[in-house]
Amino acid sequence: MARTLTVSRVRVRPGSETEYLAVVRELARLAETRGWHLWVFRQPDQAGSFLELSESRSRENHRAIAERPEDERELEERIRAVAEYEPGAWELWEEVG
Repeated sequence: MARTLTVSRVRVRPGSETEYLAVVRELARLAETRGWHLWVFRQPDQAGSFLELSESRSRENHRAIAERPEDERELEERIRAVAEYEPGAWELWEEVG
């Protein structure tokens, strides 16, 4: 099975960056305990513009595909309350071995 990645452009609503980053950090910590990874990058010249990189061991257990536990779903809802994902945000990429 190939590792799978999504690179998602995220636009955070004005005044919500602190909350967004706190929730994403919480989700990233939880992800590490469950065998997948989440990294966030900021575009320094555009307030509220971020990239989320989500990586899993396979397509079947990726954040964009697999059924998530309740605690992860709650965090995802909190993210979506303060941010919007741009079109194509959940396009899957597979590792070439």
